[in-house]
Amino acid sequence: MKPIITIEYCPKCHWLLRAAYMAQELLTTFEDDLQSITLQPSEVGGQYIIYINGKVFFDRKSYGRFPEIKELKQLIRDVVNPEKSLGHSDKH
Repeated sequence: MKPIITIEYCPKCHWLLRAAYMAQELLTTFEDDLQSITLQPSEVGGQYIIYINGKVFFDRKSYGRFPEIKELKQLIRDVVNPEKSLGHSDKH
């Protein structure tokens, strides 16, 4: 079964557009590797957590920041398809 990604975001902080952008980028990059991406409004203020198959993968509060999209793609690639080339996103 392909992985399911959930992006839980704070609607009061107006982070829906950020979550939608990240979902779009991930769906475009990993279209054959993911089952789905769900955007989930959080009931907890300031929450921005990315889950893979229900397990916390990236928590904004733990890292003290949002992930950069290049970084997020690399981290997710390492879990869902380690052999996948990300082209220019693989360059440091």
